Amino acid sequence: MFAGMDEVGWASMKHAYGSAEDVPELLRGLASSCAQERERALDGMYGAVHHQGDVYDSTLACVPFLFELVGHSELPDRGGIVELLVSIGGGDAYDDGPLEGGDGAEGNYAMARTAIRAGAAAFIGLLADRDPEVRRAAPTALVRFLGQPERALGLLTGRLEEEEEEQVRPALAEGLGLFARLHTASAAPAVECLVELCAAPHDPGLRLAALGQLAGCAPDRLPADLVPTVVALLRARSRRPRVPDRPERPDTDTLIGHLRRLRPADEEGGHLLRTLHTALGGRTADRIALLKGQLTSAESADRCNAVWMSAGLFREWRGSFEELVVLIGEQLGTEEQRLRDAAASVLESLFGLAAPAGDHLAALVAMGPEHRVRQWERGVPTLAAPLKALVRAGDPRAVAALAEVLDGPVVPPETGHEVQHLGPAAAPLAPLLRERLGEVPLDAFDTYERAEPLLFALGRLGHAPAVPEMLRLLHGAPEGLRSRVWLVRAIADALGGCGPDAREAIPALRKLLDGGCAVAVAGALWSVEGDAEAVLPTLRRELVEEPVHARNAAEALGRLGPAARPALPALRRMVDSGKVWRRAIAAAALWDIAGDPGPVLPALRSAWEQMPDTHAVLADCLTRMGPAGAPAHDLLRTELATPRRHQARAGGYSSHDIDEDEKLLRACRAALDAA
Repeated sequence: MFAGMDEVGWASMKHAYGSAEDVPELLRGLASSCAQERERALDGMYGAVHHQGDVYDSTLACVPFLFELVGHSELPDRGGIVELLVSIGGGDAYDDGPLEGGDGAEGNYAMARTAIRAGAAAFIGLLADRDPEVRRAAPTALVRFLGQPERALGLLTGRLEEEEEEQVRPALAEGLGLFARLHTASAAPAVECLVELCAAPHDPGLRLAALGQLAGCAPDRLPADLVPTVVALLRARSRRPRVPDRPERPDTDTLIGHLRRLRPADEEGGHLLRTLHTALGGRTADRIALLKGQLTSAESADRCNAVWMSAGLFREWRGSFEELVVLIGEQLGTEEQRLRDAAASVLESLFGLAAPAGDHLAALVAMGPEHRVRQWERGVPTLAAPLKALVRAGDPRAVAALAEVLDGPVVPPETGHEVQHLGPAAAPLAPLLRERLGEVPLDAFDTYERAEPLLFALGRLGHAPAVPEMLRLLHGAPEGLRSRVWLVRAIADALGGCGPDAREAIPALRKLLDGGCAVAVAGALWSVEGDAEAVLPTLRRELVEEPVHARNAAEALGRLGPAARPALPALRRMVDSGKVWRRAIAAAALWDIAGDPGPVLPALRSAWEQMPDTHAVLADCLTRMGPAGAPAHDLLRTELATPRRHQARAGGYSSHDIDEDEKLLRACRAALDAA
C-alpha cells in the first residue's frame, strides 16, 4: 500500500497550516489498526489538507492514495474516506456541469473534480461492500462522479433489490433523488422509483427517505395527505426495534469526535426528517403541522429532532409559531437532559417569540441555580439558556433570577446586555448594576470587559444615581489602560442615556470633545445639556474629516433635529456617496433636520434595495416621516408580505437574526400606521 508516496515532494506542497510534509503520516494513520489513530488522521485531513472545503496541491496529491485506501476491503472506517473524496470533488457545491479550469485555487477545484471523476469506477464495487458504512456513502459518490448517468441509475435500482440493511436502503433513495436533481432530462425513471418506494410494503425509514427526496426533485408527485402520512411513518418507525445508526466509535479529542458527541440520539431519523423539511422550504403550514406531529411523539428522540428542526424553520421563515413554541416549552419538563437542553437553546434564539413558553421557562429557572448560570470547566460563567430565554422573551419573572445572579460572586459578562429585553420591568435591577459597576477595578486587564455590559444596562435604564460610578471610571482609568478608548465611549453612551439628570458630567464631557471618542461624547453632551452650539463643530468635523466616524456623526446630527441645519450641505453630499450605510443614515438625518422628503426618498429606496441590513433603520425613518413617506410604502408592504426573513434572503446567520427580523416587521407596521 502507498507505493510511491515517499517519492512525492510533500515538503514543497502546502495545506492550511503551511508545509504538507506531515501528510504521509496522516494517510498512513487512515490505515492504522487503531481506531483512535484513524479518527485523528481523518480529523487531520479535514483540518489541514481539506480545511473548510479548500483544495490545495497537497489535497490533489492525496487523491490517488485515498482511492487506494478505499479499495482495501479489509480496512475499517472506509466510509469516512469515501465521504472525504466526495467533499474534495466538490460535494454538493457544484451541479453536474463542467467546471472551468483556472489558476490557483479555482484550478485546484476543477482538477479535484476531474481527479475524482477519473477514479469514480472504484465506487461501483462499493455498493456491495461488506461494510454498511461504505455502502451508505457509495450512492452519492457514484451519482456525482461516475459520468455515466444511465449506468449509475441502473446500479442504484439494481442494488435496491439486493440491499437488506434498513440503515443502508435510505442512502440508495438519496442517490435516486440526487440523480433526479442532477440529470433532469433523464430523471423520470428515478422519480418513478421514488414514488414506488414511498408506498407499502417498504419499511418506514425507506419510505420517509423517498418522500424527502421526492419533495426535492418532484414535489408535484407527493401524496396529498403528506403530513399525516409522514407522522404515521414516523410513529411506525419509532415502534420498531432501534438499531444503532453507526458502530461505536472511540472517544477522541478531535473535532470529529466532538461533533459525534453532539449528534442526536436518532441521527438517521433526524436526517430523514431534516431532508424533508429542507425540501418543503417555504411550505410553512405543512412544516408547522409536521413539527407538531413530531413534537407530540412518544419517542424523546423524535421530539429532540423536531426541536432542532423547528430552529431552522424559525430562523428562515415567518409565520404563526405560537403552538410550536408551546410544544417546545413543554420539553423543558422532561427528565432527559439532551431534550431539555435542546429546547432551552432554541427558545433562547427566539427572543420575543418565546413568550408562549414563558410559564415553562419560569418553572425551570426556579428549579435551581444551574438553570440560571452555566459554569464552565474553563473560562467565566455565562447565563444559562433557560434564564437567557426568559429574559429575551421580556418576561418580568426573570427579574428576580437576574437579581440573584447580580448578587452572586461572579456576574456573567453578557448579563448587562440581556437586561435591555426586559424594558422598564428591569428598573429594580439598577441599584445592583450600579453596585457591581462600583466594584470594577480601574486598571485591570479586563476593566473594559467587566464595565461595558454594566454601563450599557445602566444607560438603557437611564439610572442617573449611577453617574458618580460612571465618572469614577472616566477619571480613574489610566491613559494606558487596555481598550480605554472603548471604555470612554461606553461611559459616554451611558451618561447620554441618563439625559439631563447627568448634568454633573457636563464638564468632563466637554473636555473630551476633541478626543478619540468625539462623536459619542458629543451625542452624550447633547442628551445631557441640549446645547447645539457646544456639539455642532465636533459633529460636523467628524462627519467630513473622519470617514470611519461619518455614520455615527450623521446619526448624532439627526438627533439634534433642526438645530443641526448647518450640517445639511455635508449630509447632502453623503447621500450621494457610494457607501450604502452612509447614504441610508444621512438620508434619515436629512429628514430629521430639514423635513424635506425630496432628497430623502430616493436615497432610502436605493439603500433598501441594495442592503437588507438597512431595512430596520429605514423603516424607523419612514415612521418618523408619517404621510410624507407614502411614496416608499410599497417597500414596507412588500416586506410584510414576504414569507422569508430578510437576513435569510441575504445569506448568513447570526443568533440575533430572528429578533432583528421581528423588529423590522414591527417597524414596517408602525410606519404604515403612522401614515
